[in-house]
Amino acid sequence: MEQSTYIMIKPDAVARGLIAPIISRFEATGLCIDRLELGMVTREQAEANYAEHEGKPFYESLIAYITSGPVVKMVLSGPEAVLVCRKLMGATNPLDAAPGTIRGDFGLTMEANIVHGSDSPESAKREIEIFFGG
Repeated sequence: MEQSTYIMIKPDAVARGLIAPIISRFEATGLCIDRLELGMVTREQAEANYAEHEGKPFYESLIAYITSGPVVKMVLSGPEAVLVCRKLMGATNPLDAAPGTIRGDFGLTMEANIVHGSDSPESAKREIEIFFGG
């Protein structure tokens, strides 16, 4: 099924010069990059994106981290884009991510885990709205 998904290359990956290797992995899947932007995440965008974590002990550090430096925001589309990207990214915790996945190859810690990706078509729609306005 053709669908769109939202991907964010996080500040740690941008600071480490990993933009090109990460984007090339997504491109190699055959998915299409529909939108791509290098920029900062505002506090308002971060709060909207991570609203389900509000009140949890790690919430403020998560907001501080994601707004700490530039990120790459992308919309990718193609057959089963959400699932394809989730498999390519690997487990959320880089220590659990398989070698050959983005997080398994480049991730260092749970907080600085290189990349964010939508976990469902519904989340993708919401996140695309937050970061690109639709």
